[in-house]
Amino acid sequence: MSTERQHNPAAQVVVGLAVIAVGLMFLLDNLGWIHLDMGVQFWPVVLIVAGTLKITGARSTKGRTIGVALLVFGVVLLLKGLGILAIGWNVLAPMVMIGVGVFVVARSTMRPDKHGEHGVPVPAGKEGDDDAVFATAILGVYKRRIASQRFAGGEMTAIMGGCELDLREASLSGDAVIHVFALMGGITIQVPVDWTVSLEGAPILGGIEESTLRPKDAGKRLIVRGYAIMGGVEIRN
Repeated sequence: MSTERQHNPAAQVVVGLAVIAVGLMFLLDNLGWIHLDMGVQFWPVVLIVAGTLKITGARSTKGRTIGVALLVFGVVLLLKGLGILAIGWNVLAPMVMIGVGVFVVARSTMRPDKHGEHGVPVPAGKEGDDDAVFATAILGVYKRRIASQRFAGGEMTAIMGGCELDLREASLSGDAVIHVFALMGGITIQVPVDWTVSLEGAPILGGIEESTLRPKDAGKRLIVRGYAIMGGVEIRN
């Protein structure tokens, strides 16, 4: 098994700041300056970190929208838990439902153009519905098989759901990049035996696993970038 990893400075900064913030909250609570229920405050911090990472790593309008939604929801929950924002679940729950409905409607009306889905550039000469993947699974499962001989990468998001991508019949020329984001969910990618896989992911209370064999010819390389937050990403052949 071969695994190539590169550290993402942006992810390290965000994670480091999150750890500092949580530690500071613990310190202030222990000193008696503030009174917190860390069991309540923990989840908003996770959502805020996840939203920030999603925004910084997104390569499509839909991905950035999901990141902003996670960030805003986390901030609202944190302010609510701290007693700064007086809002009850009788108001918050319908707002979440409305937001989900708006996202579903907007997603159904968005269509990829020649520049890629939602403004994401597609490399020249690689246009086509089957040449890239833009998958989002929220509380559900997304499965797709791609057989394009000019695969150009894409973006996959799994939030409390799962994404499965089968590329065993596909091919590529040079490098292709897939941006992944798994929040309490899982992403599985199956690749051909002649592809080299390079990991540039950052697991946070989760895992990213690559169980492929290194081919003799490294001319075809799939780069997997992104985050697994209390979730998992697996690449195998």
